[in-house]
Amino acid sequence: QVQVVESGGGLVQAGGSLRLSCATAGNTLSINAIGWFRQAPGKERELVASISSVGTINYAEAVKGRFTISRGNTKNTVYLQMNSLKPDDTAIYYCRAYHTVFVKLNYWGQGTQVTVSS
Repeated sequence: QVQVVESGGGLVQAGGSLRLSCATAGNTLSINAIGWFRQAPGKERELVASISSVGTINYAEAVKGRFTISRGNTKNTVYLQMNSLKPDDTAIYYCRAYHTVFVKLNYWGQGTQVTVSS
C-alpha cells in the first residue's frame, strides 16, 4: 500500500501562483510514477502533469509553460508549481501514485481544492 496526501491548495487571483505538495509513504518502491490530475465541476478528471521514477515528465497542453512538476530531495514528495493561474484552472487537484505497467498499483490522494478568481 502507498499513502498519498496532497496539500497546498487555496484561493488565488488570476495571474497568481500556488504550489501543491504530494507526499507519499508506505511501499513507495512499488510505484514508478506520480502524477497530478484535476477535476473541475461537471468535467472528467484529467492529467495535469506526471513524473516518472527516472525523471520523465509530461504536461497537459493547457498548462505547459505555466506549471512545473518536480521531486523533492527524498523523491517521496512531488511538487506542482502553478504560475500564471487562470480561472479555468479551478478544480480539485488529485495526486496519483502508480505503476505504469502494473495497473493495480494505483493510489490516489483525497484531493485539494484550487480556486482561481477572475
